[in-house]
Amino acid sequence: QVQLVDSGGGLVQPGGSLTLSCVASGSIFKIKTMGWYRQAPGKQRELVAVSTTDGLINYADSVKGRFTISRDNVKNTLYLQMNRLKSEDTAVYYCNARRERVDYWGQGTQVTVSS
Repeated sequence: QVQLVDSGGGLVQPGGSLTLSCVASGSIFKIKTMGWYRQAPGKQRELVAVSTTDGLINYADSVKGRFTISRDNVKNTLYLQMNRLKSEDTAVYYCNARRERVDYWGQGTQVTVSS
């Protein structure tokens, strides 16, 4: 089992920045990928950014150049630095970890971009 606790969401004005964090615990030694997803009201959950243990990183086109995903393997923490936020970035953001073809999810953290 893998436990994920994500945090860092909040209310921010358009153009502002936020950093999300996700702390992983439990059986983390076989985690292959970690990433961030988001779900806006009335929409399906979508991939934001993903990072693999091989060092591969992928971003959704809508966030390229604005968001940066990073990992601290010592702290078992995944980050999402979000810059130049837009109203359409408003959503609940979820941390994800994939271990042996099983997906684990954080509880979600709300990001609201509004003036």
